[in-house]
Amino acid sequence: QVQLVESGGGLVQAGGSLRLSCAASGRTFSTYAMGWFRQAPGKEREFVAGISGSGDMTYYAASVKGRFTISRDNAENAVRLQMNSLKPEDTAVYYCGANNRHILNKFDYWGQGTQVTVSS
Repeated sequence: QVQLVESGGGLVQAGGSLRLSCAASGRTFSTYAMGWFRQAPGKEREFVAGISGSGDMTYYAASVKGRFTISRDNAENAVRLQMNSLKPEDTAVYYCGANNRHILNKFDYWGQGTQVTVSS
């Protein structure tokens, strides 16, 4: 099992950037696919981005493709989400997720979330 802790959320103006980080516990971090979901008030949790255990495969939601970049550092047990050209509709709680099933858009383990607020 893996434990996840997110950081890096905050308040930013539209057009700005933020970088989220997720620190994971465990010795087998590189065997886990990792990713990010988000949940806005009154909406269901939705997939944002995923990355394979080795980092050679990534997958993005259409709404963020070209603006967000997911990456990972297996030596540091960390995954990051660089978010550029942020829009008010990106406002949500962002959750880091993991699975050991090599699936990039569905996760079994979750962090507590970090708030991202984009003002117009």
